[in-house]
Amino acid sequence: MPDPTQCWINGRLLSGEEARVPVMDHGLLYGDGVFEGIRFYHGRPFRLQAHLRRLADSCAAIRLTMPYSAEQLGKAVEETIAAFPGEDGYLRLMITRGSGPMGLDPAGCNNPNVILIATRLEMVHPELRQEGIRLIVAATRRLPANGLDPRIKSLNYLNNILARMEATRAGAQEAVLLNGQGRVAEGSAENLFIVRDGRLDTPRPADGALAGITRGIVLELAAGLGIPAREAPLTPYDLYTADECFLTGTGAELIPVVEVDERPLPSCPGPVFSSLAGAFRELVARECTPKETSR
Repeated sequence: MPDPTQCWINGRLLSGEEARVPVMDHGLLYGDGVFEGIRFYHGRPFRLQAHLRRLADSCAAIRLTMPYSAEQLGKAVEETIAAFPGEDGYLRLMITRGSGPMGLDPAGCNNPNVILIATRLEMVHPELRQEGIRLIVAATRRLPANGLDPRIKSLNYLNNILARMEATRAGAQEAVLLNGQGRVAEGSAENLFIVRDGRLDTPRPADGALAGITRGIVLELAAGLGIPAREAPLTPYDLYTADECFLTGTGAELIPVVEVDERPLPSCPGPVFSSLAGAFRELVARECTPKETSR
C-alpha cells in the first residue's frame, strides 16, 4: 500500500517519500525546535487557531523566529490536508531552528525550517478505546518545570520516549511520568484526568503538565455538563484509588484507563468519561462538518 503521507516544507508540497531535511538542521542535531499536533476531521483542522497560538508562544519562549504569519501557516495547513488522500488524519507542524554550524550556539542558524506532515495516526487499537488501556507509573521523571517550562512544546521528547519504553516492557500501553517531587505530571504523550466521587481532577502545569488543547476542551465540556473539575496536585495514590482515569490529547483524543500499576479501576469506561467523550464527539461534529454539507 503506498505511503499516504503528505508534507509541506518551506512552501513546497511534497510526498512523504520526496520530503527531505538538511542534516545540519539544529532541530535534527539538538532537538532545537517546537511543534504542534493537529487532528483533522472531514478535511477540516480541529481547533487550528488554538494550536497556532500555542506554537507562536513556544517560538517566543525559545527565541525562535516564526518565518510565516499565522494566516500563512493556516493556509499551509489547509493545503497539506487537501493533498492528503483521506478525510481524517493527523498533522504535525514543526518549526526548527534551521541549518547552522555544528555546536549548540544557534547564532548561525538564520533560516528556520517549517515542516508540515499529514499522515494517519492510531494511538491505540480501536478496541482499547472501549476496553481501556493499562498504565504504569514510570521510573523516568518529567523534566522539572523550573528547568524547561512544560508549556513549551519542544521537539525534545527523550524522557517521554524512555517512559513509553518502560510501559512496553511492562506489557502496558502507556506510562505516567512523575515530577521530581513525586507528583503526577502527565502521560508520555497525553494529559491525565481522574474521577473521584464525581469530581474531575487533572495535574497542574506547575507540576509538569502540558497545557493541552484537548485538556482545555475537556475542562470546558465538564463545566457545561455540570461536572466539578479542578487542577490539583496528584500522586500515584490518587491514581490507584480513583473511580475513573482517562487520558486526553490531540492524537489520543479521549482514552479510558482500566488499570494503573496492575491495580484495576472500578469503572472503565466510567460514566463521567462516557459523558465527556460523547460531548467531545459532538463538538468535533459541529466544528468539523463535512465540506459538502457545510453552509
